[in-house]
Amino acid sequence: MTRATATAAALPPAPREEDWAEELTAAAGRARAGLLADQRPDGHWCGELEGDTILESEFVLLLAFLGRRDDPRVARAANYLRTKQQADGGWPNYPGGPAEISVSVKAYFALKIAGDPADAPHMARAAACVRKLGGAEATNSFTRFYLALLGQLPYSACASVPAELILLPRWFAFNIYAMSAWSRTIFVPLSVVDAFKPVTALPDAMGIRELFLAPPETPRWPAKPTAKWFSWTNFFLGTDWCIKAAQRLGLTPLRRWAVKRAVAWMRDRARDGESDGIGAIFPPIVYHAIVLKALGVPAGDPEMQWVMGQLDDLSIEENGELRLQPCKSPVWDTALSLIGVADAGQPAGSEEVGAAVRWLLDREVRRTGDWAKTVRGVEPGGWFFEYRNAHYPDVDDTAMVLIALARSGHHTRAAALPAVHRALNWLVAMQNTNGGWGAFDRNIENEVLEKVPFADHNAMLDPACPDITARVLEALSHYGYRVGQEPVDRAVRFILGRQEETGAWFGRWGVNYVYGTWQVLVGLAAVGFDMSLPVARRAVRWLKDVQNADGGWGESCRSYDDPSQAGVGESTASQTAWAVLGLLAAGEAGSVEVRAGVEYLVGTQNAAGVWTEGPFTGTGFPRVFYLKYHMYPVYFPLMALSRYAAGIGGRGSGIGRSEYRLDAGHDAANPKGLSPRFLSDTRHPTPDTR
Repeated sequence: MTRATATAAALPPAPREEDWAEELTAAAGRARAGLLADQRPDGHWCGELEGDTILESEFVLLLAFLGRRDDPRVARAANYLRTKQQADGGWPNYPGGPAEISVSVKAYFALKIAGDPADAPHMARAAACVRKLGGAEATNSFTRFYLALLGQLPYSACASVPAELILLPRWFAFNIYAMSAWSRTIFVPLSVVDAFKPVTALPDAMGIRELFLAPPETPRWPAKPTAKWFSWTNFFLGTDWCIKAAQRLGLTPLRRWAVKRAVAWMRDRARDGESDGIGAIFPPIVYHAIVLKALGVPAGDPEMQWVMGQLDDLSIEENGELRLQPCKSPVWDTALSLIGVADAGQPAGSEEVGAAVRWLLDREVRRTGDWAKTVRGVEPGGWFFEYRNAHYPDVDDTAMVLIALARSGHHTRAAALPAVHRALNWLVAMQNTNGGWGAFDRNIENEVLEKVPFADHNAMLDPACPDITARVLEALSHYGYRVGQEPVDRAVRFILGRQEETGAWFGRWGVNYVYGTWQVLVGLAAVGFDMSLPVARRAVRWLKDVQNADGGWGESCRSYDDPSQAGVGESTASQTAWAVLGLLAAGEAGSVEVRAGVEYLVGTQNAAGVWTEGPFTGTGFPRVFYLKYHMYPVYFPLMALSRYAAGIGGRGSGIGRSEYRLDAGHDAANPKGLSPRFLSDTRHPTPDTR
């Protein structure tokens, strides 16, 4: 018996259709009201973005490096860390996951700095867990740098991060623009740290020598060599050895120039008013502060105060505890919330919709960023994720804002047309040569770079992925793009070539196969792909097969490490909504599985009209860092209920599947009000491949 069959058998008798329609409408209304209640006065939404405890740990380690161990925030962060320790003594990188070595070592170290003695029961359990996982020497490259900064490990055990790399031209295979944007924003300031090798000594009682299986000063490679005599890993380890030898001998004639360039690069991307810190994300902001300390910048300097202020803005203090967000997600949350309330019938002319649209348009990127190093001939346009991050608009947010403008009925209005035009041009220009789209840059797919010693965070590249590619298709579909047009056909071929044998698609930015499969089905349907073809039916079959007995869907972050766990996990509101939305796009509005999923959502809605969920369903870096978007179980279920209600909810489950449409705009060859001339004027710039 399949899980889908078991689900159908376990369901209670269906209510009368009239009662069901009324209940469904009421649930969608409550959800819309709940979402609108969270809208900020200026029109935007922003929910908490939760990560694992590396954020709190690294913040404590930073304060210790800056000589601020007595800062009261250290104790508050430690209070939070203790609540997240697992029974086995370690700390995971997602709730319910196994203890992770780097996360656990940093948490233990932070607690030692906060004053927890090594012989305390919870610390003894933590130390035993770390040693069982291979000891502190088994941590990743970024953790090793924190240990070196605080005198627990020699810099020789850390991967070399040569500042000279910033001097290499773009045509060189290993230049800084060949790596992902997020790695680049960490690498450049980290290269300055590596050049200075600063150390803040700690009292012996705060050290973590007890976590090492071999003494910390034991010579060791910065990464594990392979068994083969020649491999790219071994090649880069050899290069690392040569770089360190040159440093010892003083044979680095370009180092001072390179460091100067790196500092200037860093400061250019951390301008007040344009950025919420380098990359507007926690790790490079922390390294910015470390660099300033290494340069001798005092604590009272305006630049240091500004950098530390960006970290303060990521902090949340409650009940004597301190937690930090990896960044903030206002553009993402606002676009998705706008889609949700629009789907639920919020009028385009309402003040709530108008304010959200104005807020989004005000955050359009109008300056050239790092993306322009590989794409030429296109005017800057698009949107980023955070409040301010002008150098780093991203494909995913740009696509989502374009969808939000269309679904709210504002994409053809005069106020939005220029931004829409620029964003469409930019999106098309960002398409990779393989037909897909990555997140921040074009063609960042050189897999050799994943073998460098400091690339063990599984985020060195920004390859095209099915979920973002399908979301771009969904966005383009609102502006006249369909199957048969060159950018669309290339993208469809890319997506079809990456379907798993199970019928699912991998989810790069959400957990995991449920996320990827939902977005692909929606994107393909939006551009007119024939959803009766076997490729779509296999995906539908997979979604139905992994439905839980309670009618919902769930999947754990564990599926990134073990694909056999794809679609396996406790039901969550967000993942159930994704599955329902994917099945609706595939023409399954009248299926028992969709009905069961919608009933699950209606039955688990709380009194405030929204949903709560514990598991992390967002992805930062697969197998390394995961996220919990606190608004995911708010706007995604609202979309699912509203689209289901629009398709069949008010007219009974016997409606023919062919009557369902993703939205009215897709019935026309061109969206209403958007002239063919506007579409034909969309340029397709030639990427700069020099």
